[in-house]
Amino acid sequence: MAQSFDSQEIVMIIFFLALPLLFIIFKKSLIKHQSDDPPLPPGPKSWPILSTINHLLHPKTDHISLSHLSQTYGPLMHINLGSQHLIVASSPAAALEVLKANDRVLSGRYAPASLPKTPAQTDTLSFWADSTSAHWKNLRTVCRAELFTGKALERSARVRAEKAAEMVAEVMVKSKEGGGVAVDVEKMVFETVVNMSSNAYFSKDVDVAQFAEMLRGIGEIFTAINLSDLYPFLGVLDLQGLRRKYMGISMKMWELWKPILEERRERMDLRHNDFLDTLIARGFGDEQINHLLEDLFTGGIHTTTAVIKKTMIELLTTPTAMAKLKEELSAAAIFDGQDSIPDLEKLPYLSACIKETLRLHPPAPLMLGHRAYAACRVMNHTVPKNAQVLVNVWAIGRDPAVWEAPLEYRPERFVSGGADFKGNDFELLAFGAGRRICPGMSAAVKMVDVVVASLLSFFDWSAPHHLHLHQLWNRETSQFNAPLLLIPTPTK
Repeated sequence: MAQSFDSQEIVMIIFFLALPLLFIIFKKSLIKHQSDDPPLPPGPKSWPILSTINHLLHPKTDHISLSHLSQTYGPLMHINLGSQHLIVASSPAAALEVLKANDRVLSGRYAPASLPKTPAQTDTLSFWADSTSAHWKNLRTVCRAELFTGKALERSARVRAEKAAEMVAEVMVKSKEGGGVAVDVEKMVFETVVNMSSNAYFSKDVDVAQFAEMLRGIGEIFTAINLSDLYPFLGVLDLQGLRRKYMGISMKMWELWKPILEERRERMDLRHNDFLDTLIARGFGDEQINHLLEDLFTGGIHTTTAVIKKTMIELLTTPTAMAKLKEELSAAAIFDGQDSIPDLEKLPYLSACIKETLRLHPPAPLMLGHRAYAACRVMNHTVPKNAQVLVNVWAIGRDPAVWEAPLEYRPERFVSGGADFKGNDFELLAFGAGRRICPGMSAAVKMVDVVVASLLSFFDWSAPHHLHLHQLWNRETSQFNAPLLLIPTPTK
């Protein structure tokens, strides 16, 4: 479990560690920039050492803090984050310049200090490798061809349908136990999404309990405030032990599929023509496969589960939307045919509901950090070389200048088309855009569609009598205060 610090401890640690450099950095900060380049974007003034870290002491809500700051400093802000330059885009126009006009120069990835630091190690991590590396391009090509193209998604459709059917069968058993037995929706959906993914990758279920603990540990590491991210000269020390903890969890995760990998390499007759077989056939080494599978799992499981969970609670607290979706599901009768694979294309209102959830509750409220390969100009301001660049997707999705009644859950805004999340509409950027757009976008949406459609086609859902759904979560932060426990009642 990642070590936590309160704000006072963080400030004191940074101060005493940085004290020997205080005089030098302070003097440098007084030297005026003599250049013909445009100025940096506006932003809060800060003391050079402590900078504006006080604005970002709560990683789970930093998108909200940055949104509030943008109301003062505008759609493109500059913040001194420790000794680093942080650029934040908070409007569709700013996002377009970052992700399209300057896509190439800003397509570097800002890797957290908790990851391995040598170039050779970083280059084996698909999420974090530079977009200019041959390895990154090869991984992107392989993943798209074997997992995320239309044909690949058709091949894995049966797996998704089978795992969704297993989930429905499990809920059906619980619903018949009597006494209004509540189901932990997140736990149930998490297990389903994990095994949809594992069967697409290597045709087997995994130990979900172990897997959940590992993903929780990695999430805690990545949401911890790491002093080495703020002051890179501390990176070699790994003072908080976050890199060591990350590598420990990674090695445990690799053990989950190690027997499968070894068996596939040793026995050709056990092959399933799945993604793992493709990687082996293409000559990928064990370390490359381990990192890639880890990235695919850690990048998609919790986010997909969260979208399903938040769609459910938004629908349950918006009865008109729930009624429309239930009517669509009943009319389409996608689970009544002979084919076990439901035709989700018949469900435009379901698609609108998912888009509305992604608008209000994007999986990554602050898009994974980009890095500037070189200095460039964005909205007539300079983005320095090696600056970290973030897009505040959460702020854009709730901007009243972009959306009518932005805080209302209103799927109708997407029924007749409207914005899509495929990277061309910069007001809806749940999966990013440009070179760094999430390659697993289509697979994630198909998992969300089939799980939500299954849960609502076969069951009506209600909260236990002692619970009020509005009290279970903070809708602004999208954080839950308690497990989402719901009682299923069969509709068929």
